[in-house]
Amino acid sequence: MNYMEESLRLHKEWQGKIEVISRVRVENKDDLSLAYTPGVAQPCLEIQKNPDLSFDLTRRHNLVAVITDGTAVLGLGDIGPEAGMPVMEGKCALFKAFGDVDAIPLCIRSKDVDELVRTIYLISGSFGGINLEDIAAPRCFEVERKLKEICDIPVFHDDQHGTAIVVGAALLNALKVVDKKIESAKVVINGAGSAGIAIGKHLMNLGVKQLKMVDRNGILCEGIEMNPAQEEMAALTNPERFSGKLADAMAGADVFIGVSAPHIVSREMIASMAKDAIVFPMANPVPEIEPDEAAEAGAKVVGTGRSDHPNQINNVLAFPGLFRGALDVRARDINEPMKLAASHALAGLVSSDELNENYILPRAFDKRVGPTVAEAVAQAARESGVARL
Repeated sequence: MNYMEESLRLHKEWQGKIEVISRVRVENKDDLSLAYTPGVAQPCLEIQKNPDLSFDLTRRHNLVAVITDGTAVLGLGDIGPEAGMPVMEGKCALFKAFGDVDAIPLCIRSKDVDELVRTIYLISGSFGGINLEDIAAPRCFEVERKLKEICDIPVFHDDQHGTAIVVGAALLNALKVVDKKIESAKVVINGAGSAGIAIGKHLMNLGVKQLKMVDRNGILCEGIEMNPAQEEMAALTNPERFSGKLADAMAGADVFIGVSAPHIVSREMIASMAKDAIVFPMANPVPEIEPDEAAEAGAKVVGTGRSDHPNQINNVLAFPGLFRGALDVRARDINEPMKLAASHALAGLVSSDELNENYILPRAFDKRVGPTVAEAVAQAARESGVARL
């Protein structure tokens, strides 16, 4: 199937992937008076006295805003908010299918951090959570940080943290396959944008001690051109203050994670890695190295973002269950303990009997995934003090 042509045909037929369905009947005078005026005045007055009742008396408790500025849509780049709408609608459809979470796409015509933050904050009282999507780095870091400071509902940038959660789960299980410890594993991440930096931070929280991050200017270290987010990571990683290019970083490494560009890793780079290397080339749709090439060059475990190869590292394994768990306890935030719990829950769905180099993650349509992640996230929210329930 030519997915591009068939998808375009179906989008014309669908005319949108989501719609609003009423949960109440409006078929007679009493229905109208209860769902709307005059009866609706009473829940309004109750919420006026206690705004938290908006979670009980409206759909807010299960509603997430999926928000973009259209500046980093898939691999297409800055294509504008309207052009990002099909992706945001698709994300909303996945929220419903995999987490039974209602989601609304909102595409904002601004690239100004403060304007984005103000706009999102002003509408946040209508939602139980905010999912930021396809906002370019480094703007995305500032938008998320500022919103988390002022909002009393979860704010989550899926391109960063959803990716990090699934990569974390994949790495935990891949290390079991090759019988290596996370604390001693030498890890290289190529791509120091929003996803790469979030993955790096999450892996360090999981226990990684030896991490090098690389961007187009080389290994992050003092002396190369970096943005503030990269400078922060340079201070936290690469303890030997090693300098050089990607090939230099990969020599002797146990793990390579790519969130960068197509076909920039060679067979020779893979061959230079440690024995039983773990390789996650996740550039989409074309990875940093083709999975078959990586395996032939010596990689023991290979995972990509694609569904046509084993070990698909896909955000749909994380964000529906993550928000389901956060909404179920009316969390004020999605914090580090909740993200760590999600990674461990995902990894735990692959039993020791099932675990092998071609099966390190549950598959996207495994019906256990959403509920298992949700339960672990909800428990972590309670234990870390951000749950209202």
